[in-house]
Amino acid sequence: MYTGKMFLMLATGIVAATPLFAQQNVDSSAARVPAVAGLPAAARAAADSIDPEKIRAHVRFLSLDLLEGRGPGTRGAEVAAEYIATQFALNGVKPAGEQGTFFQQVPLMAVHTIEDKTKFALVPASGAAMDLSYGTDIVAKDQTGQSTGDFDAPIVFVGYGINAPEYHWNDYAGVDVKGKVALVIVNEPPSDDENFFKGKALTYYGRWTYKYEEAARRGAVGVLIIHRTDLASYGWEVVRNSQAIEKSYLQGDPDATLRAAAWIQHDVAERLFKAAGLGAVDEEIAKAGKPGFKAVELTVKLKAHVESRVRKYVSTNVVGRVAGAAAGENAVLYTAHYDHLGIDPDAKGDNIYNGAADNGTGCGILIEMARAFAQGTERPPHDVFFAAVTAEEQGLLGSQYLGMHPPVPAKQIALDLNYDMLLPVGVPRSANLGGADRIDFWPTVQKVAKDFDLQLLPDPNPMAGHYYRSDHFSLARVGIPAFSVDQGELFEGHDEAWGRTQSEDYVAHHYHQPSDEYRADWDFSGNAKLARFGFVLGWLASEQSKSVEWKPGDEFEAARKKSEAP
Repeated sequence: MYTGKMFLMLATGIVAATPLFAQQNVDSSAARVPAVAGLPAAARAAADSIDPEKIRAHVRFLSLDLLEGRGPGTRGAEVAAEYIATQFALNGVKPAGEQGTFFQQVPLMAVHTIEDKTKFALVPASGAAMDLSYGTDIVAKDQTGQSTGDFDAPIVFVGYGINAPEYHWNDYAGVDVKGKVALVIVNEPPSDDENFFKGKALTYYGRWTYKYEEAARRGAVGVLIIHRTDLASYGWEVVRNSQAIEKSYLQGDPDATLRAAAWIQHDVAERLFKAAGLGAVDEEIAKAGKPGFKAVELTVKLKAHVESRVRKYVSTNVVGRVAGAAAGENAVLYTAHYDHLGIDPDAKGDNIYNGAADNGTGCGILIEMARAFAQGTERPPHDVFFAAVTAEEQGLLGSQYLGMHPPVPAKQIALDLNYDMLLPVGVPRSANLGGADRIDFWPTVQKVAKDFDLQLLPDPNPMAGHYYRSDHFSLARVGIPAFSVDQGELFEGHDEAWGRTQSEDYVAHHYHQPSDEYRADWDFSGNAKLARFGFVLGWLASEQSKSVEWKPGDEFEAARKKSEAP
């Protein structure tokens, strides 16, 4: 599945009628830094120095064919990392990686399931085994990195596969899944109550990645996620296609130990429940979403032979630091991923996925913000870190590693602001800051947005769980307050319909395609405006007398408290 923010539009089939990804030049003075309460004049001047043409230059270089699509572990990605590190050094940013360098080594492992040699079957206590057709009935990855393996394990139906103490919900109560296969439902218990799994909004408990992680923590040998289109918000073909390609994992990830991280079709689950003597699958799904559900071990086993092609490789995060006036708490972190999809050797014609918008733009913003902080006449209140992370397109892996190994302890980082794919189409007058309302810094965010003439828009589809699909999430899960800065659909000189058409055209014709290339007529004044906006937010967060915190009851509050514990 895609981890980028355009996933929902792809999954729901939004398509533009005509390619209107055309730009109009807008006077960049329209995006200059306003007077913001509490912001020193020197900080305002530093933010004001952010130059859209410098952002343009970085985007142009990073999306050249020379960099071969910046696939992690490739020569092109190494060139990109060296370029970003060199720009940091030229601008006065200091190394914050390993051993006095700008680089943090990220050990990765790529797994590709060999479909014609991989076999799965459901084996009931009595009666014939039911062979499953790979790709049609089931898809899976062996997360352990073994080239071949067999297992024959009992299946335990654990409902949604969720243990959420704050919601008084534990699907694993009373059962042991060690050495067994957990059968789970995608998504989370349905509710309209915002105090129960946030009502209609998806929490991380509903994400398929959580299902794998929780079962692995409990010693399961495998997980079967029951696919149902309305619950997943995408069809089986999206699941199948995502598993048909190579998938990378962090080497040694303690939450990625499954011999079979798998999905099964809805009708396969129907046959499975019938063989186990239970009701129809949709009836069992309905029961599992109500209080009182009890997990049950089925009278059916999963027998598997899995063969994989495995390669281990190393990619790098690029991490820099601008020293603050004071050490200790309230450091600020800015992130953006620099990787993209590389080269498709089997494609005809243009086969380089240049990734100009995704995420050359975020990297250009990151480099230019680092320059502005480093070359300002006044040091920021506390340290400011800049991290260009790898392997986002592989599942947020570079930022996951950064979260596991931050440049300073997580408790010392007040805020992470992430930039991912900001289309250079003009000056935005609205912004999407999904998740910013979950932290106590939200009132400041609202005030600064108003000063910048940015309308803050609600998540148009909270059920899709966009918050969990970009790099800020990797920092949030270790307790660091974090969100992404993204533009909305209202731009100066246009109505919202125009902005919506730009997004739809990009998704239909350029997103994750070789045509996501740099264009000389792009207008980077909007990128600069959102960079200045983020600069101001970071400065204000850093100068607070206390650290930014999650609001009481938030799902990441416990991780924050754990990081702050002595």
